[in-house]
Amino acid sequence: MQKPTNIQLIGPEVAIVWNDGVESYFTGEFLRAASPSAENMGERDVLGRQIGGDPRTSFPGVTVLGWKQIGNYALQFEFSDGHRTGLFSFDYLRRLHDNPDQPPKAL
Repeated sequence: MQKPTNIQLIGPEVAIVWNDGVESYFTGEFLRAASPSAENMGERDVLGRQIGGDPRTSFPGVTVLGWKQIGNYALQFEFSDGHRTGLFSFDYLRRLHDNPDQPPKAL
């Protein structure tokens, strides 16, 4: 698993340097749309069907205000629209970096 060695807020972007030297830059709008929270992605019912979730695919003007590291595996971002419930695992963030043209909800 790739892990961040440095995380900074540079203007409107979150910059992550990974332990293999790769650098990722994510806007707050992109990360907000990609939030893996139940509020954003929905949940699965007892039959495995996807229910709920925010139907919006973009969040214009949303910025990252801060973040905290969760254990040795994830980041939790605080967004300017008040959202702060999704845990972005390091693996998920790296997949977002590796597949920037894929809709975040498809990852």
